[in-house]
Amino acid sequence: MPTIGVSVAVPEPFGSELQRMRDSFGDPLASGIPTHITLLPPTEVDDATYAALEAHLARAARTVEPFEVLLRGTGTFRPISPVVFVQVARGISECEQLEEAVRSGPVMRELEFSYHPHVTVAHHLDDAALEAAFEALADYTATFPVTAISLYRHGADDVWRAARSFPLGSAGARSRAERVSTVPAGEVTA
Repeated sequence: MPTIGVSVAVPEPFGSELQRMRDSFGDPLASGIPTHITLLPPTEVDDATYAALEAHLARAARTVEPFEVLLRGTGTFRPISPVVFVQVARGISECEQLEEAVRSGPVMRELEFSYHPHVTVAHHLDDAALEAAFEALADYTATFPVTAISLYRHGADDVWRAARSFPLGSAGARSRAERVSTVPAGEVTA
């Protein structure tokens, strides 16, 4: 059964920059995980649910208009969880709305912890490496627009790859309307 995840992708140059930093702290998962803000954590989905999930994600994305994210400084979930992250300082409520909309569909699931939008930069490392990550990115700042959410699939090689993106807000509605209006007579679109 495929494992999927849904997130806000952190665009270039910030995505690669933070991924390189994560690798430099010794996180063995760094090269297989594109930099992101999680909306739905890794979840197994059967083939029948996958099609319904894609339709749901298109609807969920339309519930929030494009917005801006400001990443600033670091935070940690220690001692509860060995994670250091870059904080989302602006765009929190939009991420929360998207997370709630995404998780309300065919892949409803309970979370182990309350949702807190963030960008992981160190995970399951020793205390010295976690502290190094916390200090190294304490002054980090990046701002970028968010215009879509992304569906990722986990590969057999342990690499997460974007499978599809879903435009936010009215842009998503226009995109679907444009696809329908360009279909030749007699054809049906999903």
